[in-house]
Amino acid sequence: MPQVNGKYVPNLKAPRTPYNEEDACERARDFRPVDKGYTKEMALAEANRCLNCKKPLCVQGCPVNIQIPQFIEAIRDEEFGRGLDIIRQDSMLPAICGRVCPQESQCEGKCILGKKSEPVAIGQLERFLGDQPELASKPEVAAPNGKKVAVIGSGPSGITCAGELARNGFDVTVFEAFPTGGGVLVYGIPEFRLPKAIVKREIDGLAELGVKFEYNAVVGRITDAQELFDEGFDALYIATGAGLPKLLNIPGENLPNVFFANEYLTRVNLMKANMFPEYDTPTKHGKNVVVFGGGNVAMDAVRTAKRLGAENVTLAYRRTEAEMPARLAEVHHAKEEGIKIMELVSPLEFLAGEDGSVAAIRVQHMELGEPDESGRRRPVPIEGEIEDIPCDVAISAIGTNANPFASMIGDIKLNKWGYIEADEEGRTSDPRIWSGGDIVTGAATVILAMGAGKAAAASMTRELTK
Repeated sequence: MPQVNGKYVPNLKAPRTPYNEEDACERARDFRPVDKGYTKEMALAEANRCLNCKKPLCVQGCPVNIQIPQFIEAIRDEEFGRGLDIIRQDSMLPAICGRVCPQESQCEGKCILGKKSEPVAIGQLERFLGDQPELASKPEVAAPNGKKVAVIGSGPSGITCAGELARNGFDVTVFEAFPTGGGVLVYGIPEFRLPKAIVKREIDGLAELGVKFEYNAVVGRITDAQELFDEGFDALYIATGAGLPKLLNIPGENLPNVFFANEYLTRVNLMKANMFPEYDTPTKHGKNVVVFGGGNVAMDAVRTAKRLGAENVTLAYRRTEAEMPARLAEVHHAKEEGIKIMELVSPLEFLAGEDGSVAAIRVQHMELGEPDESGRRRPVPIEGEIEDIPCDVAISAIGTNANPFASMIGDIKLNKWGYIEADEEGRTSDPRIWSGGDIVTGAATVILAMGAGKAAAASMTRELTK
């Protein structure tokens, strides 16, 4: 650690330590991780850039309030186990968050160093520690308090809530509709961004805390809230997500080889369609693929299509690249891998070929008008500017709606869009039921869902252990 008169002095002249990434041409051929993570030397160099602020705004930018200066200090001291323990006081998923959280708009976006230089690579440092789980101390678990809680859904919000409750002495059972845990972390985020072995490791860590998992359990169909209460559960946490695809509502949307991004990514990520015939769950490997959307899911879909052998892969977006909600890193990686970004186009119709499958997509060229309710300039059609783009696979990634199973679980109040109404602590209209994550907020980030799970667990603990 750099010191003067026994006091830490940050290395203000050092540039931000660059990412340790695979070559773009090589990585686009398979599903190897894009980012290999910092080495020890890289982590130490980056940790020495931290200003160690007395009032760290980076902590305020983190939805789960990780004590960032403290864990970075531990890295500087080369006490990596201590640093990981500091993170795990507030987040049980550092290896995941370090990979998929939008740090540039959260913790790193608040970093004071970023005002005159580049912010500290907080996400990379968190991942560096998270990838060394063997160094962590065994989490402290409170004595059993005799209360049982059912968590519906094992995505980031559900497993965060389950872990917090288990540490607080609750008997926790997670009910998951899929045959494995992790929710969107498993079926939605590709292997090259988040290896599934890491998700499994975090799920296994929850099991070691005493959390029980029941898979292939569709609460809302197989059972409901009242039956769970009758079985002795004292409370429920609903974290079923927002997995219902939004429709484009244009002609030809039901043609063969027109996919929703959720379906496409689930086939590849969870069902291993990219490993056919080793796994008998194939999906169409197109030569000319067009993906509609501008968010992280669209980026995942278009980069997955490239890895499945597509020769021409186009991301079509109705605004410009500057308005895309996807992380800048994802856009950068996609362009490095040869993805073409087609700005200012909106789909009008999917066109069938001779075999009845999609062969082209008709698009309307747009221009930007006045800002809409989102604050972004509204795309306006340019009269007469219509084009047909050849494609043998088309993927719609324009967003999702509330999971409809939420309305079947219990008699709780929903808003007009079908999302559960809950306060900041996750309380719903039923005092025995809490909820959080995408089923409350709509599609958002992993870390925001985790923040909701943590807040709900604290509220449940206060209420059920009075």
